[in-house]
Amino acid sequence: MARFLPPSLMLCAALLSGACGDGAPPGSDPAKPAPFKATQVPSSQGLAQAQGFADQSGGGIFATPTGGAVRLRLDGTKAALSAHPQNKATLGSVSATFRLGPHSALVETDSGLFLADKGWLIEPLWQEVLGTGIIATAQTADGAAWLAHPTGLYQMQGGTLASLKLSGQPLTGITTMTAAPAEDGLPGLWFARDGKLNVVVASAPGVYQVRGSDAPLSGGETLVSLAGLSAGTGTAGEVWLLTSTRVLRRNTEGWSTVDLPSRPQQLLGAGRFLWARAGEQLYTYDADAKVWGVAEGLPSGTPTLLAVDEAGSAWVDVNGQALSVSKGAVPRVTGLHQGMLVVEDGLALQATLPPGTAPKSVAFQVDAEPEFAATGPVYSLGGLEADESTLKPYSLATLAPGAHTLAVVSRFEDGTEARRAVSFKYQPLTSTPGFARDIRPIHEARCAKCHTTSPGRPLNTYDLWKSNAQLITAAVRDLRMPADGPLDPQGIALIQRWAASGALP
Repeated sequence: MARFLPPSLMLCAALLSGACGDGAPPGSDPAKPAPFKATQVPSSQGLAQAQGFADQSGGGIFATPTGGAVRLRLDGTKAALSAHPQNKATLGSVSATFRLGPHSALVETDSGLFLADKGWLIEPLWQEVLGTGIIATAQTADGAAWLAHPTGLYQMQGGTLASLKLSGQPLTGITTMTAAPAEDGLPGLWFARDGKLNVVVASAPGVYQVRGSDAPLSGGETLVSLAGLSAGTGTAGEVWLLTSTRVLRRNTEGWSTVDLPSRPQQLLGAGRFLWARAGEQLYTYDADAKVWGVAEGLPSGTPTLLAVDEAGSAWVDVNGQALSVSKGAVPRVTGLHQGMLVVEDGLALQATLPPGTAPKSVAFQVDAEPEFAATGPVYSLGGLEADESTLKPYSLATLAPGAHTLAVVSRFEDGTEARRAVSFKYQPLTSTPGFARDIRPIHEARCAKCHTTSPGRPLNTYDLWKSNAQLITAAVRDLRMPADGPLDPQGIALIQRWAASGALP
C-alpha cells in the first residue's frame, strides 16, 4: 500500500489572544504529603533513563541502556517482544517509547517508529512519513492519538496520519503536550509552543480550534512540562503545569498554585494519579482521594521517573536499578481499562495481584453496591464456568446507561488494604448491526491491508470474522487494533454491538 500523508486537518480559528498571565491570580493549594513505605517491584532488566510506557495492567515497554526494547510484566520479569517478520525496516537502536493507548505504545528507534502490540513491534504504514524525534504523545477523549514532532503536530485517527496546521503552517516548536479538558470543559489537547500555553478543541467533527490559555504565568516564568489527569466517575479531568518556579493546577474551580515542600524537576500523570520528583523525593497525588504522599524506603540516590500508569504506580530508575513503585500492593483489573466504553451486558473480569504477600481477601465493588468476594487463584468477578477454567461473564444488565466505577480491593492480615478503581461508560445495545452492512466497510477501510493474507491472521470473510469475534472485540476495545491507530468510538461500539448481538451476517 502506498504511504502518504493525508490532507491537513481543518482549523476554524487562529491562536486566540487570551494569553498566559491575563487571568486572576491563582489561589494557593497547599500539599501536605504523608509519608508511606513504598511497595517496590525490581525489574530483572536495567532500563535507560528515557521516556517509557507503563501499562495499567502492570509492566510496560521501555528502552534498555544498550538500545534494545523490553516488555516487562507486573512482577518485573521480561515478556516476549520481537520485530514482526513482515516488517520491511530494521528495528534499529531504541531511544524511547510513548503511549498510544491503554495497552499500546509507539517505539522510536534510529531507523524509524514502530507500534508495540501483543509482543510484536510492527512497522506502521505511515512509518516513512514521520521521522524520528517524537517530542510527546497524548490521547484525547475522542479516541484520537496525537503526536508532537519537530515537523509539526499530527493526529492519528481512522487509520490516517494528518498534520494539524494553523493558517496553512505546521505547528512546530511544541515542547510539551498532554490531554485534559479545556477551560470550558470540552475535551482538549494542551501544548506549550514558543513559551505560550495553548489548547486544541474540536468545534465540529474534523474541525479544530487552537486557543490561547488563561494560565496565570508571571513575567519571566517559563513552562517546563505538562501533565493531564483523566476524568473519573462524576469528576472532571484536570491539567497540571510544571513551570520554572512552581506547580500550577487547573480543575473545575480554576487555576491554583500547588505548594509542595520543594519544586519538582519532573511531573507525570496517568488516570487519576500524578507523580512528581523533587531532588531525591518522589511525591504522588490521588485525585479521587485528594491525598498527597511521599515515598519512603527507596534506594539511596536521585530517582528518575520513566513512566506512570492509571493504577497509581510509577516506574523509576535509581542508580541503574529499575523498579516499580506504588503506595501499596495494588491489584490490577483485566478485561476493563480506565475510561472504556462498554456495550456488552456481560464482561469477563478478574483481578491480577502483584508479587509479594498474598492478601487475606479480594473483593469487587460496582459503584456503591455491596462487595462481591472473589476467590483465588483466578479472582474472577463472575466466577468460573462449569469447566472450572473459563471466566464467567459478570452481568451489567442492571446498570443504568452512563458512567460507573468498578473497584477491586485487597485486604491483608495486618489490617491494611490496597484498592484499584476503574471508571467506565456503559452504553447497552440499542441496535442489531449486520456484517455486510456495518462491519465489512470497517474491515475494508481499516483491516484489509493487514488481515487479508498477511501480516495478521486472515479476516477477509464473514465466517472468519464470526469465528474470531471475541478476539477482534477485545483488540479494538483495548485500542490495540487496528495496528495503524485505534478506531473512533463509534466504530469500536459498532463492532462490540455486532459481536454481542450474535455476529449476524
